[in-house]
Amino acid sequence: MAGYRIDRQITEFGEHVRGWRMVLNLTAQQVAERSGITRDTLRKIETGDPSVSFRSVAQVLRALGVLGQVVDAIDPLGSDIGRLRAGALAKKRAR
Repeated sequence: MAGYRIDRQITEFGEHVRGWRMVLNLTAQQVAERSGITRDTLRKIETGDPSVSFRSVAQVLRALGVLGQVVDAIDPLGSDIGRLRAGALAKKRAR
C-alpha cells in the first residue's frame, strides 16, 4: 500500500512541475534546454516516472525558479519539531 501512495505523490509532483512550466508560459523545449536535459526526460518528470535521476529533477526545478523553495520546504529547522530537536542536527548519525 505504501508504494501506491508514493507513486501517487510522484505523479502529483510531476503535475506540479508541469503546472509551474505552464504558469511561467514556458515550452517543454525551453525548460529542457535550460535544464540541460532532453524533452523526453522532462516528459518523464511531468508524468511521474520514478526512474528519472534526482539531479535531473533538481535541474528542472532550478530552471523553473523553484529549487530554493523546495530545499527550504524540507529544512528541519522550518518546522516546530525540527526546532525542538535541533540538537540532534549536530549528531553524526541517527540512533
